[in-house]
Amino acid sequence: MVGQRAKISALGTYVPPDVITNKDLEKLVDTNDQWIVDRTGIRERHVLAKGLGVSDMCTEAAKRCLAARGIEADKIGDFGVEVIIVGTVTPDMMFPSTACLVQNKIGAKGAWGFDVSAGCSGFVFALQAGVKLVESGAHKKVLVIGADANTRMTDYTDRTTCVLFGDGAGAVLIEPAEEGEIGFIDYINEIDGSGAAALNLKGGGSLNPSSHETVDKKMHYIYQDGPAVYKFAVRKMAEVTAKVLERNGVTGADLGCFIPHQANKRIITATADRLGMDPERVIINIEKYGNTSAGTIPLAMETAIEDGKLKKGDLVLLAAVGAGFTVGATLLRWEI
Repeated sequence: MVGQRAKISALGTYVPPDVITNKDLEKLVDTNDQWIVDRTGIRERHVLAKGLGVSDMCTEAAKRCLAARGIEADKIGDFGVEVIIVGTVTPDMMFPSTACLVQNKIGAKGAWGFDVSAGCSGFVFALQAGVKLVESGAHKKVLVIGADANTRMTDYTDRTTCVLFGDGAGAVLIEPAEEGEIGFIDYINEIDGSGAAALNLKGGGSLNPSSHETVDKKMHYIYQDGPAVYKFAVRKMAEVTAKVLERNGVTGADLGCFIPHQANKRIITATADRLGMDPERVIINIEKYGNTSAGTIPLAMETAIEDGKLKKGDLVLLAAVGAGFTVGATLLRWEI
């Protein structure tokens, strides 16, 4: 049983201004706009400028989120940010954590925090960590950020991966729900390490430290076994979303909207079909952003609000599948 309920009280997002379109990619690799759109649904993606890191995107999203709530990050105690949790696999550096860098940049005095590495499920995993900190009564204001700069790890000579990824960030503030509010209802998070070989970045860690050899072998770029990842994503996203709805006595028809990770339009539509969702209530913005990994769900939340498809009181389902393999689904009531 949940004692103190938790809710999302504010949202802020950020994407860098520079854009790479499918037409731009046609000049780099053997591909074309129609091929990319047919297989992924992507038309363009945003790219972080040189000299900036993921912490810069996180900081901008965090500032917008806190401004939306009317909160100043540098206030101490119940009036300011107490915890910062960042879901990312593209930190500025191996250490310190991105959360540390964001804490300093927004001036969140006295806050603590950490990073969560869960690939494209980074936001939903970080979200539950934040929710539990609020539900436990330990904290009242937890800032959860999902952000990645996948283009930093993309090989633009590999046509199978370079068309997929973009950069972006989104932040939400988790606070105690008010009387009569429901907020977060249930979740399912899982990992399956047998999928590690299908989606990874081999260079730069303790197993394969950075060297001339790792660079020459392109070990610092994303490696993906596309068919294996696609098969797992279609199966597991449908499985966990159906399970979390079933155990709460909810069907796809009851949802105000379904906000999935934006990896591939075909994966999204396959899951929505399994849930019996009205296509109009499935949020898809992959055509504008590509796969921003941990940034996709908060960015899709923003799109849903802008399109009038996410309103206060709506029952919302979030879902993601990522490297690891990781998978997560979250059911909540939107209270903003």
